[in-house]
Amino acid sequence: MLSRRAGGLSVGINFNTNNACNWRCIYCQVPDLKIGAAPDLDFQLLEDELRFFLDDVLNGDFYQRFQVDEDKRVIKDIAISGNGEPTSVKDFDKAVTLIGRVATEAGVLPQSNFVLITNGSLVHRPSVQSGLKKLKEYGGEAWFKFDSATEEGRALMNNAGQSYQASVENLLFCAKLCPTKLQTCLLDYDKQGLSRKEKNAFLDLLRSIKTKGCMLTGVMLYTIARPSLQPESVRLERLPVEVLNAFADEIRLLGYEVLVCG
Repeated sequence: MLSRRAGGLSVGINFNTNNACNWRCIYCQVPDLKIGAAPDLDFQLLEDELRFFLDDVLNGDFYQRFQVDEDKRVIKDIAISGNGEPTSVKDFDKAVTLIGRVATEAGVLPQSNFVLITNGSLVHRPSVQSGLKKLKEYGGEAWFKFDSATEEGRALMNNAGQSYQASVENLLFCAKLCPTKLQTCLLDYDKQGLSRKEKNAFLDLLRSIKTKGCMLTGVMLYTIARPSLQPESVRLERLPVEVLNAFADEIRLLGYEVLVCG
């Protein structure tokens, strides 16, 4: 897909074909989302499909078929994401290794980025830690979802059972194992806008992790682009890009690089 956050062609790899996730974010666009984990992975099928697709993009007529503009005809990244939390898949580290190997053999890595898009809730698992180390070996990075730094905001936005403090601890650990960016979705819920309380809590989080030696490679702020498929959809609206940019400026004052995707 052409990704606004990647800035070009992002090759997405979906482990959660069963539409199952351990969180239920209110802005999620996955239909019939259910609570659960990724199904067992067919590693041979993953390798075959990835090799076929990369060959189609690099040597076939993929760009012509989908009328991709000339300046976008580059693979910006290989992104492990999908319809749920990808680190919930069994043998996550084995999957990362396979993808890295195939993409390297195809000549996509290390020129392109290798990204894991995760809510970070399972970083405590040995297979996830091993996978993060392997991701780093292939020059990749983790995009760690952190939509709110308050318990109330997390409950509203993510319906996550994990506490704020547990997420912070996982974030610190993730950043030690692999280059890590924060990925933050900001939206207007019930026309309340982005509150000062939420902004201050997020800024406090960034100050706190920096004092603990956590060196993030950046912060990505974005708002909803397409309608949610969750029950709260009618209560959600995009935040104006001006609001995102103003908040980004506050974050930059703390010494972080910030990317705004309006």
